[in-house]
Amino acid sequence: MSDANEPTGAGGPDAGTTGAGTAGGPATPTGAAGSAGAEAPLGAGAPSGAATAPDPAGAPDQAAAAPGRRVRVVLVDDHRMFRTGVQAEIGQTERTGVEVVGEAADVDQAVTVITATRPEVVLLDVHLPGGGGVEVLRRCSPLMADAEQPVRFLALSVSDAAEDVIGVIRGGARGYVTKTITGTDLVDSVFRVQDGDAVFSPRLAGFVLDAFASTDAPPVDEDLDRLTQREREVLRLIARGYAYKEIAKQLFISVKTVESHVSAVLRKLQLSNRHELTRWATARRLV
Repeated sequence: MSDANEPTGAGGPDAGTTGAGTAGGPATPTGAAGSAGAEAPLGAGAPSGAATAPDPAGAPDQAAAAPGRRVRVVLVDDHRMFRTGVQAEIGQTERTGVEVVGEAADVDQAVTVITATRPEVVLLDVHLPGGGGVEVLRRCSPLMADAEQPVRFLALSVSDAAEDVIGVIRGGARGYVTKTITGTDLVDSVFRVQDGDAVFSPRLAGFVLDAFASTDAPPVDEDLDRLTQREREVLRLIARGYAYKEIAKQLFISVKTVESHVSAVLRKLQLSNRHELTRWATARRLV
């Protein structure tokens, strides 16, 4: 997720492409992606042994759909380079069946593009400028409820935090996968969501089962709700013991911006230092 002072189009930790991106604003309706040479794994930090992206020559594991299947998709992610990588990986319509009809980098752009294009599936990042993926879901709830032409959402995020997963599922998303997913699996997930199925990366499904196992909804944490999505990211990394420089590198922001976020978190939570912040986060199982 980008901060206000980040360069437009800065890639995230999982932005697995070096191809040049398009402009940061919403894309006009588009067809197949650019050249196959831009293809790269979606998850640059995938665990050892994970499947890699297909080569452009037509290897058997290339992302591909059943013949004749088509799905219209909007990409919502504030990292331009990541959007470019996803477009190159899955957006070659003749091969994958996925037609990328628009892109957006923040909440307002997302709502505008989704409303204008009415895709079948939206690939939605959780952390976005303007309120995050949950705000996109809230503002697009009438489109999700459309009985004849529902817009369905699949969260695609670097985050594997339980509160992020549960938040977007409660907001109406049909699934949640992380950016370590391969192109082949992402195409499959998109079509499954189009069909109305629920799709999760394996370890994330447990979060959802645990959250909905009881009929009693968990209490709302008003303190946590005061924080923005970026402040929550910084909070979690601070609580895990990361230094400011390490956080800046991981989130692609400046050290000064990290300091500003930490100050805001301490002020909102009425805490005095990072040690109190760590105890606060640990008590809420955010680490």
